[in-house]
Amino acid sequence: MNHVLCGLAANSALPAELVDRLITVADADTAAELAGREDLTRAQVRALVTRVPEIAVRLVHEGRLTEADIDPVAQPDAALALLGEGGGPSRWARLLAKDPDRARRERLAACPRLPADVVEALVADVDVPVVAEVASHAAREVTARLAAHPHAEVRRAVAANGSTPPALLAALLTGAGLPAARRCLVCDREEVPFVHDRECPRADCELSPGASCDGSHESTVLAVHEAALRNPATPAEAAAGFVDHPSALVRWTLAARTDLPPRVSERLAADPVPGVREEVAANPAVDGALLRVLAGDPSHGVRRAVAHHPHVPLEVLVRVAGNTRIGPTLLPRIAAASPAEVEELARASDPAARMLLAQRRDLPALIRDALAADADAKVVKSVATDPGLSEGQLRAMVDRHGSRVVAKVAANPGAPAALLEEITRHGHAARKALREVARHPRATATALRACLVDEEGRRRAAGHPALPPPVLLELLDDADWQVVEAAAGNPSLPRAVMGDLINRLSPEAGSPLTHS
Repeated sequence: MNHVLCGLAANSALPAELVDRLITVADADTAAELAGREDLTRAQVRALVTRVPEIAVRLVHEGRLTEADIDPVAQPDAALALLGEGGGPSRWARLLAKDPDRARRERLAACPRLPADVVEALVADVDVPVVAEVASHAAREVTARLAAHPHAEVRRAVAANGSTPPALLAALLTGAGLPAARRCLVCDREEVPFVHDRECPRADCELSPGASCDGSHESTVLAVHEAALRNPATPAEAAAGFVDHPSALVRWTLAARTDLPPRVSERLAADPVPGVREEVAANPAVDGALLRVLAGDPSHGVRRAVAHHPHVPLEVLVRVAGNTRIGPTLLPRIAAASPAEVEELARASDPAARMLLAQRRDLPALIRDALAADADAKVVKSVATDPGLSEGQLRAMVDRHGSRVVAKVAANPGAPAALLEEITRHGHAARKALREVARHPRATATALRACLVDEEGRRRAAGHPALPPPVLLELLDDADWQVVEAAAGNPSLPRAVMGDLINRLSPEAGSPLTHS
């Protein structure tokens, strides 16, 4: 990979004539960057596909190639991509249904609005994964037929399909009214009983880690249950019967359903596996009474899920915030707090409560300013990025709390250039502060040079348009490839330098395709 050319390919200031030149020498990596340019003309898109044919699929997904640009025989993957986007004629689907490549037939089976005869051909395909892919996306008439398919993998796909009739989903859970499956992917390949090694060394092995079959296709049957429980069309009463299932993964999946009777949620809230309880705590259908119970859970993950619940009672949230690491995020319940609740939180004696409130960016000015002057550095950090703060308030924060808040102050979109420079000279300037300065739109050349001492700050500063060209030229030879790409992609790079780099580093010029 030539990181200079990749960076140039993404450079928004690269003139059209140099884009043309770069297309003529592009390899797969450079083409991937060129494909992301919004200024490519139709002629340039076609030229790029001619140079690197495999980029056509991405360009189809991005709407850059149309039916007129694609030959389904010469470019079957691009044709599949367009069919997957709902375009392309029916004759393409009929052609690809006969493709000898199983993977292509699988991708075709996932395409929308396939002709009925193509669907029937794929249902009759000799490869089970193709039939399973049909079952994952087909309409209810087809899934109703495939629910009784002799292969368990097809039934798993039917169980995941939201178009499958609810009665059949319930039958896939309980087995009632359906004949037992006769095959699965495990016994198709191995002599049973067989348990697939989770560290299987075979490069061509397609079995899932831990897949097993003793004749009952147990791992695939379990996957059928999980898929049906995850499917919102599955009747709640059928799903509720799995509350005591021996598989923690099944109970975990069940806990995410929003239509469970309260008694089932209560049972799951007492599950011995923390992940199951955490899923209950995150479930938007759980009521405040159960959240109060889960707020005292010994698991940090469970309490954190309670804090993120949109309907957690405010006093419960404040209690959880006092003993749980929430992180710098605006919680849904805080975002929805009423004006009276906002005032209550602003007056809270626990700084954890004030810190949560300080994440809001629509606070009344008096409350915001009070939080900005808070004695607790954690509260100040939370409010420091509010764009409504004045330069004087930002400077006061740094004066009072120093290195504990400088990174957040540097991330404030209104931080003036002079303050950003001062932050880089701060006696205990944190690495995080340098990284924030390095990507701040108001950062000056002086501030950006100071950021080059930090590894991540160097990468960010290399792409900043305020970095002087002489420094950019030095960074083109940096040992870090990410710095090189960022410098080459910097719109402040002189055009003459861009052209020289393309001429000097293009493959036919004899330069290696790697650059460090």
